[in-house]
Amino acid sequence: QVLLVESGGGLVQAGASLRLSCAASGGTGSSYNMGWFRQAPGKEREFVGAITGSGGRTYYADSVKGRFTISRDNAKNTVYLQMNSLKAEDTAVYYCAAAGQLIVTMLQLRDKYPYWGQGTQVTVSS
Repeated sequence: QVLLVESGGGLVQAGASLRLSCAASGGTGSSYNMGWFRQAPGKEREFVGAITGSGGRTYYADSVKGRFTISRDNAKNTVYLQMNSLKAEDTAVYYCAAAGQLIVTMLQLRDKYPYWGQGTQVTVSS
């Protein structure tokens, strides 16, 4: 069983930056691919980005590409989501998720991730 805990959310103005953290326990960090998803009010949970177990490859949704960066520190069992140039439309609850082996095309599919954190709220005022 993998337990995930997100932190780092908050209220910021448009153009600001935030860094979210996702601390994992109960599993071997490098064994899991890690994803970030977000859910805005009234909308479905959507893929933000993912990082492979080794940290060697990252993938992003087009809406955040060039502004968000995912990294991981397997020694600390922690994954990060650095968010720059935040926009009002980035407002959502952000979730991290963990999955075992997945082919690249599945990394964006939320139903492929069996483990989820509780989420952290990010609010961007315009």
